[in-house]
Amino acid sequence: MDFSVIIPARYASSRLNAKLLQDIHGKSLIQHTFENAINSGASRVIIATDDERIEKVAKEFGATTCMTGNHHISGTSRIAEVLELLNISDDEIIVNVQGDEPMLGASVIKQVAKNLASSNMQMATLCERVIDHDQYLDPNCVKVVFDKFGKSLYFSRASIPAFREKADFDIELCFKHIGIYAYRSGFIKQYLTMDSSRYEQVEKLEQLTVLNEGFDVHVELACEATGFGVDTAEDLEKVREALRP
Repeated sequence: MDFSVIIPARYASSRLNAKLLQDIHGKSLIQHTFENAINSGASRVIIATDDERIEKVAKEFGATTCMTGNHHISGTSRIAEVLELLNISDDEIIVNVQGDEPMLGASVIKQVAKNLASSNMQMATLCERVIDHDQYLDPNCVKVVFDKFGKSLYFSRASIPAFREKADFDIELCFKHIGIYAYRSGFIKQYLTMDSSRYEQVEKLEQLTVLNEGFDVHVELACEATGFGVDTAEDLEKVREALRP
């Protein structure tokens, strides 16, 4: 199974300056993300950026880069520009790995690509079990409900599924969405022609537009713990501790 990984890598960050270039035990954050993608068995890994500073560092550790415009409001939009610039065929499987996910392991990246290839769905993503009731209630934790065939029913910042009686709460039914996606190149281009749904607008979750248009999103439990991404200085310290040699 052939697939490509594209890593959207934006320099600007409101909560942690130049976060993708921050050092984690002798390597930049973006290098950790890149090396995990390389180890996934992808046929190619491309760092898509709009900043020469990221491009320079990426080339120093041997990465293939693609310079994109600075107008993109989402990683998906940035990836679509890469597909056009490199003339990538519509049937190629693309895995979108965010640049600030240095703990997202190679096996997880390969898993989501394999799931897309073996399903008849237009997108594939992953989830983990919610760890406790507080996380279930946290609007920053995106929850997902899916059927026995792995087809997502809904994603939400709200607490889903909702238990009518407090005593009925069952953590085994509660899943946290992991923000990694696989899709075919042609579908990414199609996605960008879709009008943002009201569900996306109120939840701020772009995958809800895909569901609203009648397409299917495959969901499966990640085969290993995915750690956490970096948004703040506190997150960075947590990652440094978790990845300490």
